[in-house]
Amino acid sequence: MDILFVADPLEQFKTYKDSTYAMMVEAAARGHRLLTCEPRHLRWQRGARVTATMREITLERPGHDAHATHHAPDWFRVVDESQRALGDTDAVLMRKDPPFDSEYFYATHLLGQAEREGARVFNRPAALRDHPEKLAILEFPQFIGPTLVTREEAALRAFHAEHRDVIFKPLDGMGGMGIFRVRDDGLNLGSIIETLNRQGAETVMAQKFLPAIAEGDKRVLVIGGRPVPFSLARIPQGGEVRGNLAAGGKGVAQPLTARDREIAEALGPVLAARGLLLVGLDVIGASLTEINVTSPTCFVEIAAQSGFPVARMFVDALEAALR
Repeated sequence: MDILFVADPLEQFKTYKDSTYAMMVEAAARGHRLLTCEPRHLRWQRGARVTATMREITLERPGHDAHATHHAPDWFRVVDESQRALGDTDAVLMRKDPPFDSEYFYATHLLGQAEREGARVFNRPAALRDHPEKLAILEFPQFIGPTLVTREEAALRAFHAEHRDVIFKPLDGMGGMGIFRVRDDGLNLGSIIETLNRQGAETVMAQKFLPAIAEGDKRVLVIGGRPVPFSLARIPQGGEVRGNLAAGGKGVAQPLTARDREIAEALGPVLAARGLLLVGLDVIGASLTEINVTSPTCFVEIAAQSGFPVARMFVDALEAALR
């Protein structure tokens, strides 16, 4: 089977913790051929199909080395490079990391055209557009804490006045960027709102602060509509309010709680039916806080600490989806 990974430059992969790399290792072990390109390589022209300059690669040292350098470009070897139609591959995995900016948006439209030409794309391009990672939770209010989405400064101030301890965040942030906590004293509330909403020009999300963040912001992976039985609790360190690994959080794998499983089993089949093969749910305590669909991670950390083969479950689900 030919699997095309649309991803960031391979030379930038941190293979010791990269979930896309884990997928590649598992797929290669099953004899599948690995093709790669970046979103900038996608091309469409009237009278032709969506194509890309694809590199076929082999893995030179498959496996995850915890002591590897951050950027180790010797982990793959290019055996061929050619212009090919996406519809001539067996599967296309959209694994470009956030942010979901204009170029990501345009890439989903090119991938959608490739779908119309016969390509099988995971996660489905339309589903990527329809499930912005902060706002997708609005569909499932029964699982979320007090939340407000608005541009209006007065509404944001009123939300803080009601809940007294509030998290404010931009809708297009990733890795914990741009997240502010305002406690009961309201220190810097006006400045934070101005920074985030840009005098009413941009929409902001406000959520009641959840003290359970001290026990971790849990990433619950859902593959093919079914939850991975372990989450990765990303625990804030050094006085930080953010548990994101990119913000210095410590990742601890742990079995799903009953509430984690309840949320995952309720959302999983719904999201899978929309073409979302892989989803990363963020759960703090008993509350769902985000639904990540662009390039969910944590495969390696969960597998290394729990022994559960996350990448194997993913490639099983991919193969099943292609039957």
